[in-house]
Amino acid sequence: MTTIQDIADKLNISKGTVSKALNNAPDISEALQKQILETAVELGYTKLRRYKNAKRRLCIIIQKDNIQYEEPHQFAYEIVMGFRQMAEPAGFEVEVVPVDVDVQNQISYDVFMLQNDYSGSFVLGFSLNEPWMKDFETSRTPAVLYDNHIVGNPNISYVGIDNVEGMELSVSHLKDLGHQKIAYLSSALGSHIMQVRHRAFFQAMQHHGLKADASHAGCSYYLSECMEKHLPRFLDMGMTAVICCQDTFASAALTQCQQFGYRVPQDISIIGFDDLPMCPYTSPPLTSVRQDRIELGKSGYYALSSLMNQVSIGTILLHAQLVERGSSGPAPSRTPKTGM
Repeated sequence: MTTIQDIADKLNISKGTVSKALNNAPDISEALQKQILETAVELGYTKLRRYKNAKRRLCIIIQKDNIQYEEPHQFAYEIVMGFRQMAEPAGFEVEVVPVDVDVQNQISYDVFMLQNDYSGSFVLGFSLNEPWMKDFETSRTPAVLYDNHIVGNPNISYVGIDNVEGMELSVSHLKDLGHQKIAYLSSALGSHIMQVRHRAFFQAMQHHGLKADASHAGCSYYLSECMEKHLPRFLDMGMTAVICCQDTFASAALTQCQQFGYRVPQDISIIGFDDLPMCPYTSPPLTSVRQDRIELGKSGYYALSSLMNQVSIGTILLHAQLVERGSSGPAPSRTPKTGM
């Protein structure tokens, strides 16, 4: 196992200098500390380091541009709470660390973790093009990714709900209500989970013997484009139901349909995804696929604790639950009107 002496020998410096750098001593230059930390990571020192770390520190890394967590109504608030409910009684100090692309470009994931004495991380809100997503492919420091999947690295786990099951429940619910023409409205497919949900929609439609081709789905980075371009197109096609990738899209679609003169759910049914706190309070209340965010946080800790104890958990998927409310109802007996 790699020792401080091994790092010192590699760089031809003293053991004391390496120790100072690893402990953030103020008399070590930033450039030298960076070189020492990068060498330590290269030699695999992170594994030894975390067992000698008496502080028992974990972090929840949040891509602050993609996900919110500070207020009870925000999506990741309960995920953070659930993780802490498990980690802190177990003796871990938990720190929430917001990052963006600039931070990730400045320092690698393993070096960041070693520099801050974190034993492992729970990572929320990362899109596929985040710089650290590449680091996770070879990282030696345990990380559990929410709604992201890295193949082939035993130090990385994936936690989420079963989105395929959630989409299956949505399509099955609509079919039972008599709907045949169902569309899917999505944000851009720049994240793992948006890609999973997009594929799952077509799989569920095929499984239930319902027609679905590329024209039945609309995707855009901008919510406004989905409302102005794709939703009117679905209505013109005579769709009687729309499944949305997120509740924010579903809420906007509900409002837009009403502004076009459509009644929800008498003329068109709308289903969201995630079951955000706002869902019972839209008009009508929004049917949505629930993610139990407290349990997701607890599962994140369970997976991370397993990784840190050399139990190489790959994926934990919680069951999805469809919460039926007023935005979904029987398919209209007549063809909905089409002009906006």
